[in-house]
Amino acid sequence: MSASKWHIRIFCAFEVLLVAASVGVSVWLSKAVEWQPLLLVIVLFALSLGGRRVWFITIRGQHLAPGLVAQVLAMVVLGPVPAVAMSVLVAILICVGRDLRPSAWLNNVAAFAVFPLLGGLLTQLLIGDVHDKANQLAQGPIFALVVFGVFLIANALNFLVIALDNYFLENQPLMSQIRETFTPMLPGQTAAAALTGMLAVAYTNLGLPVVFASVLVVAIFQYLLVALLRSEDRADQLEARTVHLASLQLGVLTTLVETLALRDRMTARHAAAVARYARALAEAIGCSEADQDLIHTAGLLHDIGKFALPDRILKAEVLSDEDWAVIRRHPQDGATLVGRLDGYGPVAEAILYHHERVDGGGYPAGLIGNEIPLPSRIVAICSTYDTLTARETYRAPMTPQDAMSELRRVAGRQLDSELVESFIGMLESEGSLTFVHGDDADFEAELAFERRARQIAAPAPR
Repeated sequence: MSASKWHIRIFCAFEVLLVAASVGVSVWLSKAVEWQPLLLVIVLFALSLGGRRVWFITIRGQHLAPGLVAQVLAMVVLGPVPAVAMSVLVAILICVGRDLRPSAWLNNVAAFAVFPLLGGLLTQLLIGDVHDKANQLAQGPIFALVVFGVFLIANALNFLVIALDNYFLENQPLMSQIRETFTPMLPGQTAAAALTGMLAVAYTNLGLPVVFASVLVVAIFQYLLVALLRSEDRADQLEARTVHLASLQLGVLTTLVETLALRDRMTARHAAAVARYARALAEAIGCSEADQDLIHTAGLLHDIGKFALPDRILKAEVLSDEDWAVIRRHPQDGATLVGRLDGYGPVAEAILYHHERVDGGGYPAGLIGNEIPLPSRIVAICSTYDTLTARETYRAPMTPQDAMSELRRVAGRQLDSELVESFIGMLESEGSLTFVHGDDADFEAELAFERRARQIAAPAPR
């Protein structure tokens, strides 16, 4: 027999022992006084069963019902024995009305037998006999705090027994169940715990009328809680759809770059290298984290407009005047593509002007000096440097020292002279001229696809 089947059988045997032990201890501890007043037992049983069957709803994969409020009230105002009997009977009646496998029957009964017994015993240990009129603890705020804690413990035990069943039988990791099911429901369950504490103290002070009123209170509370959770669930679904849409938009751009890389093998590597250099330079000159992200993204996508270029131009070593006219359109084409992504307007602007020259001789607008956006000036320097030092170009690559000399030669005419000096200083810092060499650049790593998709999907700050 496989190890997994042995684990399942051992766990099922453990659940059988839990049920047997809970029932046995309950019979041993049973007292007639715990079943009084009988009307209270009937009301709490009806509320527990009705809460589990009539007001039963599933949200985020978890069953939500107000029955736990009634079951915890039974633990604290009646005692562990009536609570166990009531909960086990409710579990059986619930299972009868649903198409469940035997292991699910066992798991439900085990969960409903364990937490009422432990919760009832814990209440008796901390508060004493709730039925004793002389017990002042049962009529004050300490009792409410104990009930509050007992509710949360009972809720956690109930979840744990069910989660272990899902772990052994369905191979669902415990941590993912806690993260996806237990934690999102905790605020609502905490509110229910506070409500239960108030109802318990009200009963010990005012008697049975409070229990009848609690039916209406619990029903209203359940309605509000379900409305809140459904609203949060719809918000989560909307966020997921927004992220999905953003992923599709960004995926189209990524596919264009990767397709371009199949036609021109240096494109993706060059894009990643420029992005890395650009972020480092932006950081070196004191740009904010948001601006560093913008400049990094512009470097990553600055040549995406080349997707529209025919192969004869993309791979040509000699270009005619007509070919250059076509090439000079790629910043505008790239800016148009990227600008269609929500929130990527500044990135599109950086792409549009990354071939401008500080002396006004660039394209497409002939901007001069600081008229050129800072991200565009940074991308221009990083793109020039990587092109000069790259190994896969048709010309022999320059050494870093020669490339830096070339940057200084064109500074003040083609490139921003202050940024050139900052870039060279960055390369020379700490005695390293290799920095993060462009040949090692990885487009996929620089893209960080999932993070970017979530950034695009995030609402704009007000």
